[in-house]
Amino acid sequence: MYPSAVGRVLLLLSLASGAITPAQTQEPLRPLRTDDPPVIDGDLADPVWQEAPQLSEFMTWAPDYGKEMLGATTVYMAHDASNLYFAFRSFDAEPEKIKTSITSRDNIWREDWVAINLDSFNDQQSLYALYINPHGIQADSRYAAGHEDRSFDLVWYSAGRVDEAGYTVEVQIPLKSIRYAEGDSVSMGVIFERHISRRSEYGSCPPLDPNQQEWLTQMAPMVFHDLERSKLLEVIPAATYAYSEALEEGGLATDERQGELSLTAKYGVTSDLILDGTYNPDFSQVEADAGQVDVNLRYQLYFPEKRPFFLEARENFTVAATASSERDPVQSIVYTRTIVDPVAGFRLSGKLGAKNTVASIYAADQLPEPEPASGAGYAHFPILRYKRTLNEDSYVGGIIAGRELRHQYNRLAGVDGQLRVSDSSMLGFHGLFSWARQSLATLAVEGRSLSAQYSHGTRDLDYGLAVNDVSEDFRAEMGYVIRTGILQFSGLLKPKIYPNSNVLRRIDIELFSAQTEDRFSGLWETFNHVSMLNRLWGSLTLKLKYSYSTEIFLGQRFRTGGFHVFGGGQFTRQLYLGVLYRNVGSIFYSEDPYQGRSNVLRADLVYQPSDKLRSELSFTYSDFYRESDGQKIYNYPIVWGKLTYQFNKYLFLRGILEYNDFRDEMLTDLLVSFTYIPGTVIHIGYGALLDKIEWRNGEYVEGDRFRQTRRRFFFKASYLWRI
Repeated sequence: MYPSAVGRVLLLLSLASGAITPAQTQEPLRPLRTDDPPVIDGDLADPVWQEAPQLSEFMTWAPDYGKEMLGATTVYMAHDASNLYFAFRSFDAEPEKIKTSITSRDNIWREDWVAINLDSFNDQQSLYALYINPHGIQADSRYAAGHEDRSFDLVWYSAGRVDEAGYTVEVQIPLKSIRYAEGDSVSMGVIFERHISRRSEYGSCPPLDPNQQEWLTQMAPMVFHDLERSKLLEVIPAATYAYSEALEEGGLATDERQGELSLTAKYGVTSDLILDGTYNPDFSQVEADAGQVDVNLRYQLYFPEKRPFFLEARENFTVAATASSERDPVQSIVYTRTIVDPVAGFRLSGKLGAKNTVASIYAADQLPEPEPASGAGYAHFPILRYKRTLNEDSYVGGIIAGRELRHQYNRLAGVDGQLRVSDSSMLGFHGLFSWARQSLATLAVEGRSLSAQYSHGTRDLDYGLAVNDVSEDFRAEMGYVIRTGILQFSGLLKPKIYPNSNVLRRIDIELFSAQTEDRFSGLWETFNHVSMLNRLWGSLTLKLKYSYSTEIFLGQRFRTGGFHVFGGGQFTRQLYLGVLYRNVGSIFYSEDPYQGRSNVLRADLVYQPSDKLRSELSFTYSDFYRESDGQKIYNYPIVWGKLTYQFNKYLFLRGILEYNDFRDEMLTDLLVSFTYIPGTVIHIGYGALLDKIEWRNGEYVEGDRFRQTRRRFFFKASYLWRI
């Protein structure tokens, strides 16, 4: 029944998508072809910039569309046989108010910046986004299928300078760093962007159409000639050493002393199809996951992926109509943090022809202990993804994924797609089917996840509808699924108001409703909220939200609604402050659950006294009161602080201190890090865990002072060798 129904839907939607006509009809940009490339130093005196074509038609897209920006911006374009070059001249009448710093990579989002959004295939399916602050510090991301992945890292070069009129930026993008179609004439798409922090003002060139929902359909075409056709070969040898101690009978004893060599390689089969392999990789994380409240949970916590091998090309594994709302039970089909300790991995990703995208991963994950039934020591993760480009940013695709042990497996297969219905409307869908078996003695169980999502967005109004049908036995152990056994209908309505005021610049009113049947019990639950987001002067925001909701757990209905308040922003060039508070009904998740109420508080402060010194402080608090007698069951405070000194754009010293009052634990972490480019790095780190315990009469008991229970030293060095 379900496969045939999905097939009929796919056929109808594919026919409907054929009515869409491409939006890119303007004359293409033609960057200057040069044999005298610029020096990337932030100085625009190079002769190439005097001859290069330029654009300066920047207009705002936030907080409103079509307004002149606070300062004018000019962008210049050039290329040689193996690199693309861009330069920005960004004017500012108050240069002393420009927010910038000498900081680490990917840490500039609240600062002033300019950006290059590059659709390297000009197929409206995905783009590279390269951000540069006025000091030339980089951030980058990949965007596809409505999702931006900011953990992505690319090898490119930039520099910037601040002067009395504003700032200048220069950028060099090696062609070996990006994927593109081969040919004598190579077409790409581009949108240039600028952010002015103190006004939360965003602008673009070409200007964006407020009645078009998607950036990818508005890219300006750009044509390059005589690009060098060279094969990519990258090799990254790495050496790591770790030494750790753990508490043993009252004292610290050696727990691990290990040095390893690893190798990661990348080969360009073509300019748009890449094969990656890694053996004995070091997947240790330099930046530890920040502490989260980890008690009274219905489902596992989500931690972002930070490991380089799994970051590249992962935008291709995004399945349509997942994470469509805050209540969507299927958040991700491929969540690589489930691959804990891989010993080897391979990936093939890229294009086969103009319209076919393929992406595949295989990883062998070493288990902490052999599987009891079979003695298997490894779990195998095979994942295969295919996408077929339709008109504009529409596509249909398929995915096959699995987690395989000797006598245990979870396999998944399905189709998905997104179809451009109009300039401002998109329809996304998926049909996924799973099979799982726990042992030889058990039968395989089958499950499904069917979903469709319609979204519409313009300057004045966003709205959307979604339906999710997830069976009781749907399993995706390689993904992140927070709930099964539900049928859910949801809708969103968000009008946007633009008052004629310098104080209140924009108001977003959001109405959301989700009605969900819990198939395990046959009961229905509801989730409804109304919120108002006020964009005030400068970069300040104030959000008020009230929700009326219930939740079914173990066949019982509980109240989970309440109110939420958020306020904050960049108060001065040096100070950011944001505070979120929630007071909501809650459930004590146990075999005998009961109704309660919780307070949740999150406060973040960032103080940056100079361009090189940055301090961050956050406070997280959650509690639970039983409703029947008002008794406090728990309170969970976490204090987290980080101090960073950035010597230059490559080298920093960072210290982290975290105190978990619920567990009465303290974590310290020191790191010296040098990153020349992604892949060429040196890290030296030290961390320690402290608990209030003491060794008394042959056992550990609670103590009155902190004592180190674990400590670890590590060293890592790697070098990116590219030919």
